Amino acid sequence: MTSPLTPQDIRDLRAAQPQMRERDFARIHKISEAQLVAAFVGQNATRLKIDIAVLLEGAKSLGTVMALTRNESAVHEKIGPYEKVHVGAHNAMVLGEQIDLRIFQRKWISGFAVTKQTDDGPRHSMQFFDAAGDAVHKIHLRPESDKDAYDGLVAKLLNEDQSQFQDCEPVPDIEAVDAARPQADADALRSAWSKLTDTHQFFGMLRDLNLPRHQALQMAGPDYVRPVETDAVAAMFDMVKHSGVPIMAFVGNTGCIQIHSGPIHKTAMMGPWLNVMDETFHLHLRTDHIVSAYVVRKPTSDGFVTSLETYDENGKLIIQFFGKRVEGHDERPLWREALGSLPTLAQNAAA
Repeated sequence: MTSPLTPQDIRDLRAAQPQMRERDFARIHKISEAQLVAAFVGQNATRLKIDIAVLLEGAKSLGTVMALTRNESAVHEKIGPYEKVHVGAHNAMVLGEQIDLRIFQRKWISGFAVTKQTDDGPRHSMQFFDAAGDAVHKIHLRPESDKDAYDGLVAKLLNEDQSQFQDCEPVPDIEAVDAARPQADADALRSAWSKLTDTHQFFGMLRDLNLPRHQALQMAGPDYVRPVETDAVAAMFDMVKHSGVPIMAFVGNTGCIQIHSGPIHKTAMMGPWLNVMDETFHLHLRTDHIVSAYVVRKPTSDGFVTSLETYDENGKLIIQFFGKRVEGHDERPLWREALGSLPTLAQNAAA
């Protein structure tokens, strides 16, 4: 869909509201963030081609950067280098110690190199968007990043099309059920769930059963799923900060999943936002968007793996946490104890 606002309209509106966050500005003016960035092509933005292999190989030369992946309710930021890049025909991975990504490259539709003027000088980034114009991933330079390597990568990815117009269209829901097929009942779900041997089989199981993720959690029963209070993330953070147990935090959208692995040290609430502000990991979570939360158990060949998952009012996954573990070993008892101590929602409701 094309915005009724012209690029000049967008620039004029932005000039009147320069301090507003890009995502908030786009929402208020009923445009996508990609349309906002595109309106400034030729000024502070340059269109890039979508070439994941060139991008990720080039990103390795940038040194320390900040990688950002977000959805409507959570912003996941990791500081470090792009390392251990693997690019396949349909998906790509970055498996560095700090920056850990799963990339679904067919969802990456538009990209831009952006320069933002600040009181501290220009800030440079590469920003990528899906068909709806929502951000799938951003790479922000830091003072210690290699700016010459960044300029060279922008030149390699330079798009012949430098239009200021950006068409957008809704992105299909990957969890949408197939209306032509019946949905599995609870017994079939529990039977299939009991046969899992790896957590990566879970999405395929749901697809085969024709069940959305949130609906499946509501159906699975107490052997596998336990509803907990919506403030469970803050309670879990308090426990893992005290115990020092390392965790994994997954935030994703249509085109990218970003993962943090390690301990949590510094957390703080600011309004509705629950924040982690550690040296190489920043997380910003809208707690007022969390409508339901669950402790989830999945069988694997190494024993049960336990996660904490939160969902919004539309039943969409916001963020997912696991205990960090070594492949081939059972998960850490301290992680199980932390999630096991979270009060069950029904118990609290009855109290």
